[in-house]
Amino acid sequence: MKVVILAGGFGTRISEESHLKPKPMIEIGDAPILWHIMKYYSSYGFHEFIICCGYKGYVIKEYFADYYLHRSDVTFDFSKENKMVVHNNVAEPWKVTVVDTGLRTMTGGRLKRIREYVGGETFMMTYGDGLSNIDLIKLLEFHRQHKKSATITAIQPGGRFGVLDIDDGQNVRRFREKALQDGGWINAGFMVLEPDVFDYIAGDDTFFEREPMENLARDGKLAAYLHEGFWKCMDTLRDKETLDYLWESRQAQWKRW
Repeated sequence: MKVVILAGGFGTRISEESHLKPKPMIEIGDAPILWHIMKYYSSYGFHEFIICCGYKGYVIKEYFADYYLHRSDVTFDFSKENKMVVHNNVAEPWKVTVVDTGLRTMTGGRLKRIREYVGGETFMMTYGDGLSNIDLIKLLEFHRQHKKSATITAIQPGGRFGVLDIDDGQNVRRFREKALQDGGWINAGFMVLEPDVFDYIAGDDTFFEREPMENLARDGKLAAYLHEGFWKCMDTLRDKETLDYLWESRQAQWKRW
């Protein structure tokens, strides 16, 4: 089964890093977050990827063009034969298709542009800036059981700010961290989609999260798989630092390999 990863946005809210590279190429530890996402899918046996590029997409293409060398030990022999020898190759069992889906194309438009690469099969799709410990096999089983055109993973994000409990007299009775149950469910990516979702996308200016999802829901073709485990989106520099800490301290819940 193919996995589509949206990797074409500008990443303006993490511009400290994204002015040099697309957000999915910002590193967590010593590897791009895109690599972490792909390693996670690969740990469940999903090895075929379609990367939807846009902003600085050449950086992603160059990364995979040189991946074989970057992940292996290499001897360059310039003395006589001018040859290169690759040792202990640690490249992944991946097939990666990198597609230029336009600089300013929206999420739905990017998805529609790779329709020919997906074919007429069920496929997975996620965003190139989010990590999770979702059970992808259970997600796929849930999708097949409910027989919908689209299944999204829904999570309840923790709040960034503390919550005040205030009585009628405006006295603060308690200050606490916002519980997950205080908020609604949001779309966390990690979707399973059927080919008919392409018919809900008008063109390049379409946000997949708006009209297509709204219309899928209206038609009774959208399901939500509720995930109460780990999920983190790298939206800001603070988010990157948090993910870096989890990785370096060996607390990365997405690491299954």
